[in-house]
Amino acid sequence: MSSIAEITIIAVIVSIACALPGVFLVLRGTTMVSDAITHTVLLGIVLAFFITRDLNSPLLMVGATLIGVATVWVIEALQRTKLMSNDAAIGVVFPLFFSLAILLITRYTGDVHLDTDSVLMGELVFAPFDRMTLFGIDVGPRALFSMLIILLINVVFISLFYKELKVTTFDAAFAAAIGISPVVIYYGLMTLVSLTAVGAYDSVGSILVVGFMVGPGLTAYLLTYELKKMLGSAVIFAALNSIIGVQAAFAFDTSIAGMIAVLNGLICLTVFIISPKKGLIKNWMLKQKRKEAFDQKLKDTTKR
Repeated sequence: MSSIAEITIIAVIVSIACALPGVFLVLRGTTMVSDAITHTVLLGIVLAFFITRDLNSPLLMVGATLIGVATVWVIEALQRTKLMSNDAAIGVVFPLFFSLAILLITRYTGDVHLDTDSVLMGELVFAPFDRMTLFGIDVGPRALFSMLIILLINVVFISLFYKELKVTTFDAAFAAAIGISPVVIYYGLMTLVSLTAVGAYDSVGSILVVGFMVGPGLTAYLLTYELKKMLGSAVIFAALNSIIGVQAAFAFDTSIAGMIAVLNGLICLTVFIISPKKGLIKNWMLKQKRKEAFDQKLKDTTKR
């Protein structure tokens, strides 16, 4: 298999793994929390590295996931005091945790391959060079298998708790009344976000992770009102954006992650304008019809 094919497959798997929980983030209006998580989990990676001294240790993923959940908990705790709004709490916690990680990296990890540029931007071009071998046989890029496992975890979680995720997303009060804990489901979802973010770090970086989580989910949200169709549409958009983005990046000799992120944004904005259900043009036409109907009704009333 060629390196371009491997890069494309990795990009598709990463994008789908991010898009699935991303749909629920869009519906819950918590996309900025995902942005905070994708940056603050760096602190978990650094702290776990200090313990293991091994960049390939699975404990790095555990530490990052725990810090991601801790980020959500601290944001929620600050918000519950009623002294801070949600965005203000994010604005305090996000820079604090991320800056601590940067300070620790620059001060104590100068001699290892752990830097902020690789975490923020990532580089899919290098993913095929980190190979996985089983019994002396090269089976493919390590990122491919790690993200396949994370994708499987996301699919299983959403499949098993689909009803709970749906109810708590659309009506948390009703969910609590019928015995479903919105808090447990919310933290389960945020754990998935943290796990997915840290798994995708080496390949695409935190910026593209945010793009993957928000772009396809928001695009799907603009096209349909049904949750299952939304999930399916998000997967399709994520895969197509990744495939086209990789090809375009090689054609224009530019950053793969950057090209996919730009494509995500452009597709989302295009759908926002032309969507037949919730698009800007559709809403403008509806307003014009209401205005015309109101003017006609006013004329009829005046004639009487």
